[in-house]
Amino acid sequence: MSINWYPGHMARTRRLMQDDLKNIDVVCEIADARIPRSSRNPDLDRLARGKRRLLVLNRADQAEPSKTERWVAYYRSQGLAVIATDSQKGGFLPAFTSAVRTLCDDLVRRNEEKGQIGKTIRLMIVGVPNVGKSSFINRLLGRKSAVAEDRPGVTRRNQWYTLPGGFDFMDTPGMLWPKIEDDETGFRLAFTGTIRDEILDLEDLACRLLALLEKESPGALEARYGVAPNSREPFDVLCALGKKRGFIVSGGEVNTDRMARVLLDEFRSGKLGRITLESPPEENGHVSV
Repeated sequence: MSINWYPGHMARTRRLMQDDLKNIDVVCEIADARIPRSSRNPDLDRLARGKRRLLVLNRADQAEPSKTERWVAYYRSQGLAVIATDSQKGGFLPAFTSAVRTLCDDLVRRNEEKGQIGKTIRLMIVGVPNVGKSSFINRLLGRKSAVAEDRPGVTRRNQWYTLPGGFDFMDTPGMLWPKIEDDETGFRLAFTGTIRDEILDLEDLACRLLALLEKESPGALEARYGVAPNSREPFDVLCALGKKRGFIVSGGEVNTDRMARVLLDEFRSGKLGRITLESPPEENGHVSV
């Protein structure tokens, strides 16, 4: 099962982004700390070429802390400015503004030489759908200004906001790339809710998540459901989970569709614990991102 989802508003977002970038000083990319590689749009390297870049690993509160530290170290070793944030708790405004100021030291100096002291720094906030951009923005602003929901495709238009200290930033709709060539990336995006469930076979997706959880976070299923995979086939584990939860239909069969939805929802909401589904390239053999 290959996964691709690129509705019309994403193509429109891409065109508008290209037009707006000429007036932007910093591109701030929001990624999901649970999938720090798969949740980054590879098209940004071309679209934002020549722009100052800040990478935010959001939802760090749902990711495995030591892996987040290793991802931050990895991306910094690649020359990227990067911070990790918890969009539910907040408290990251000082770290964010400090990182932006550091990125813009040369710009500020040039502006001051021209007599433009205190000139506003303009940012663009970008990211794939459902990485928590709207929650991140609400925490930055200290108020609910952006619509935040745990599903993709909520933000549909560019919106400007102002931060204290001389920052204006544009929130953009979530944007995927036109064709996801790597199935592994597509499935990770689907696990975290970036791709609409309506186009997916949720039982198949849940089985793939179960297999990955056994590898990346052994013990998570037993801690949450009291069921250990014990190297069984993922569908057999899904049935065992459904039986444990009492999802039985007429004839004594397990409602695996219902269990699949529960499993995906509970992973996405963090109820299975702090889990990161991929490790930095030097640890898992992936090529540099």
